[in-house]
Amino acid sequence: MPVKLLILDRDGVINQDSDAYIKSVEEWVPIPGSVEAIAQLSKAGWTVAVATNQSGIARGYYDLATLNAMHARLRELVAQNGGEVGLVVYCPHGPDAGCDCRKPKPGMLKTIARHYAVDLAGVWFVGDSKGDLDAAAAVDSQPVLVMTGKGQKTRSGPLPAGTLIFEDLAAVAAELIHNSELLEG
Repeated sequence: MPVKLLILDRDGVINQDSDAYIKSVEEWVPIPGSVEAIAQLSKAGWTVAVATNQSGIARGYYDLATLNAMHARLRELVAQNGGEVGLVVYCPHGPDAGCDCRKPKPGMLKTIARHYAVDLAGVWFVGDSKGDLDAAAAVDSQPVLVMTGKGQKTRSGPLPAGTLIFEDLAAVAAELIHNSELLEG
């Protein structure tokens, strides 16, 4: 059976975003309902992967150990709700590094696709920024915008064709779980 894959941006989708960067586990605060949504998706048979730009590493705001601790906290909270988080990939580079992983480039999405041996066509990528949506469109994934984080601001600008819009990650999860139950039922 093919993997039911969902890819999420992190800051502004799973946890509160900050223009001053999320620099510690204490500053990493889940958006209400997001941890539960990931757990519900996981329990419904979805693999939930994360692709996140983390230029705060290149900027010296926090180190890799701190980033790993934030992701360990995410995994711990989702596990407490009976679910699990799949592959978490991040871009540690600054905006001018010229890497192919920093969104809007699709390098991280391609890494996830290789890891799970899936084609990204139609796979939902949920983000709150234009860069997230553009990365999704670059690999023929389904761009999904949430209104949390920078979502309101992003919605006011041009969006890739066919972008789906939801209030938050909990609403995305409800839609995917409902639709997969309809398809399987």
